Amino acid sequence: MRLGLIAVGLSVLAHLASAQQRPNVIWILTDDQGYGDLSCHGNPVLRTPNLDRLHADSVRFTNFHVSPTCSPTRAALLTGRHEFKNGVTHTIYERERLCLSAVTLAQVLRDQGYATGIFGKWHLGDEEAYRPDRRGFEEVFIHGGGGIGQTYPGSCGDAPGNTYFDPAILHNNRFVKTNGYCTDVFFRQALDWINQQRHHRPFLAYIATNTPHAPLQVPERYSRIYTDQVPEQVAKFYGMIVNIDENVGRLLDQLHQWGIERNTLVIFMTDNGGTLGGNIYNAGMRGQKGTPWLGGTRAVSFWRWPGRWQPAEVSALTAHIDVFPTLIELTGSKMDERIQRQVEGRSLVPLLANPRAPWPDRILVTHVGRWPRGEAKQSKYRQVCVRNTQYTLVCTSPTGQRAWELYEVIRDPGQKNNIITDHPDVAKELENYYDRWWESILPCLVNEDALGPPVNPFKELYWKQFGKP
Repeated sequence: MRLGLIAVGLSVLAHLASAQQRPNVIWILTDDQGYGDLSCHGNPVLRTPNLDRLHADSVRFTNFHVSPTCSPTRAALLTGRHEFKNGVTHTIYERERLCLSAVTLAQVLRDQGYATGIFGKWHLGDEEAYRPDRRGFEEVFIHGGGGIGQTYPGSCGDAPGNTYFDPAILHNNRFVKTNGYCTDVFFRQALDWINQQRHHRPFLAYIATNTPHAPLQVPERYSRIYTDQVPEQVAKFYGMIVNIDENVGRLLDQLHQWGIERNTLVIFMTDNGGTLGGNIYNAGMRGQKGTPWLGGTRAVSFWRWPGRWQPAEVSALTAHIDVFPTLIELTGSKMDERIQRQVEGRSLVPLLANPRAPWPDRILVTHVGRWPRGEAKQSKYRQVCVRNTQYTLVCTSPTGQRAWELYEVIRDPGQKNNIITDHPDVAKELENYYDRWWESILPCLVNEDALGPPVNPFKELYWKQFGKP
């Protein structure tokens, strides 16, 4: 009996030791905050002291690219493959739904013993089969649609009458009526859940805010900070970021108080190029959200793990598809053959350990998508860019005409000098790659002809719980 108890005790200790070596992961993703919407990136107006602190303590990827819009970026982040190969080509009209064959990061980590929670914005399908509780998240605390209060025909829409203040939130398939400003609500719920998990098993807390996305609803005390310096709408936008900054500060302080910061990886990212803030400061880039220019795809990517890495800047060409394989490796999780076939990205682990680690050049494709229904095939050249480390081939045709331009982005981040006549060989190499890529994605566009339900699922669920007025 005594030997049996000792064996059990040793097994428990071994499990705990293993769990302690696997990092907790807190992943913060903000909505429509641009690369230039941080004081640490040179913004001359906006002050973000807590995000600046996170920046100073992190490995920062300064050439990190995402999709120009919300759902596509999220699809790639959670699966490690290009958004179009997940069937996600839009943010509404059922084309935001993450295909059911995709395996998410949350599914892999959950199966490896992680607690998994999402707090805030999902935006990868509101119908029951597509919601995060079916995609690997054990704790779900989300709004519907692309944002609080947003509604579109079909499946994509939030609970009726929602605003950024006191929103009704779907918590594990039951709506709860919250108190407070939405970003505060999401961070508070996430911290409560983290507190419940931290003594038991490693966790993934995915905090995806709907701010600073429009509508620009924010407590006046935040917008008032900037009303004398920028236009009213920008002051509200910046105020929303100040609120995010405060919540990030509280989170970092709480990790320190709990004594778990050295075993907790904190990631801070943005989901696409800037919007309102780009008119004030865009870090020298051309374009914004919804465009294939550098200003539409370059995103913030901070990785802080005090127990493991030294702060540094990494200039290697990296992307949203790299996050999945990186977190799989860092958490000691396993990828079976199916997942290995799914993942297109590279693990960032070598660069996190050594910013100058070998990193072979690569080619990445960004397509804005959002073409009219039924026009996928003829939209090959509609708002697209093909990039390697030195060059970016861009076509901004709104009608789908082939009209390439070439820019040397290292020397010309503002993309002012079209050099396609000087380097036709470079343009041809990138275009040949794109031709092959385009043919490969057409069979993957599984949502193009999908028809949504007559009533938004979130509204239907809300009315079932509270009654229809």
